[in-house]
Amino acid sequence: MSEHFPVGRELFDDVMVPNYAPSAVIPVRGQGSRVWDQQDREFIDFAGGIAVNCLGHCHPALVSALKEQGEKIWHLSNVMTNEPALRLAKKLVDNTFADKVYFSNSGAESNEAALKLARRWALDVHGEEKSQIIAFKQGFHGRTFFTVTVGGQAAYSDGFGPKPGAIDHAEYNNLDSLKALISDKTCAVMMEPLQGEGGIVSPTPEFVKGVRELCDQHNALLIFDEVQTGIGRLGSLYAYEELGVTPDILTSAKGLGGGFPIGAMLTTTDIAKHLKIGTHGSTYGGNPLACAVGEAVLDTVNKPEVFDAVKAKHQLYVDGLNAINEKYNVFTEVRGKGLLIGAVLNENYQGKAKDFLVAAMEEGVMTLVAGANIVRFAPSLVIPDEDIAEGLARFEKAVAKLAS
Repeated sequence: MSEHFPVGRELFDDVMVPNYAPSAVIPVRGQGSRVWDQQDREFIDFAGGIAVNCLGHCHPALVSALKEQGEKIWHLSNVMTNEPALRLAKKLVDNTFADKVYFSNSGAESNEAALKLARRWALDVHGEEKSQIIAFKQGFHGRTFFTVTVGGQAAYSDGFGPKPGAIDHAEYNNLDSLKALISDKTCAVMMEPLQGEGGIVSPTPEFVKGVRELCDQHNALLIFDEVQTGIGRLGSLYAYEELGVTPDILTSAKGLGGGFPIGAMLTTTDIAKHLKIGTHGSTYGGNPLACAVGEAVLDTVNKPEVFDAVKAKHQLYVDGLNAINEKYNVFTEVRGKGLLIGAVLNENYQGKAKDFLVAAMEEGVMTLVAGANIVRFAPSLVIPDEDIAEGLARFEKAVAKLAS
């Protein structure tokens, strides 16, 4: 596998579709919460592949699972099932409200399956009049045409022709807004139990309980998109557990594979029966490699001591970011839960979140944004405390340059 040409950032512009604008940095190696680029520069990873690398880079349990399964069997298609898929499904069912699991390859695919299931359930049980889907403004549910339309950001769904119909958007944390839209024609309400892309916005307890009650009143399904919040990210296996509200359908991805593509839709037996043979499918969904890695992730993450550590590390970030802010006065607040944290830029730095990301990269720490005004942090759930301290020290240098 010798390289006969230079593989640098400029090659991206030559050979890749221009829908991304990637950093000039090309990582080639990762270990734990540290990454090295082509020039062997070291970075501390506070981005986690957008809340995906829940156990950091090259975690021994995941590497071992992939190698072991890679020497057994890779792919069968769903004409047959396989042992890793069955084991992972059993563990997901045993540790959640759900009775049944459908595997896909991504969060968008899991959400697509959830929305199709909700529509099919409503058609079978209540008739074709019950088709409305309600989601929330600033929500994000994926990039397929159905999921991007359900997502509440028109900038992502405009410009592709006529959109799927019977989809409406309420305001997050505004129950009256939902009441004005919901009716007996509503088949499902889809929400993130903490809005990620939309700005790291936590729901109030009254709001999330009210959404559940409204769904019950109107015989609508409640779908929780836990693609970003699941697998320990907020300090419990899934976020719904600490909200006191149980959804009818839950979607999972990102952290579920720790970096290997996998998604899952979880639901009850009564609802699942409406996706009968032939109604939905995925060639790769539930393949043995992905499910073997997913099982290793679940076995490693699903422990009280991991969840407790996530909550402790949350406080390290909040305290560290607040200390930086006391010196430089760049944020209005630091919000979020667990290891999904948003630092909201104040009026002097509006629209400059990307500037903070770029400056942080120059100082050797990888961060994210959530919109134009929020710097987002979604590191490994097992990031060592000393890496948090060092990464925050590097981030402070970036802030100092932008604030000077």
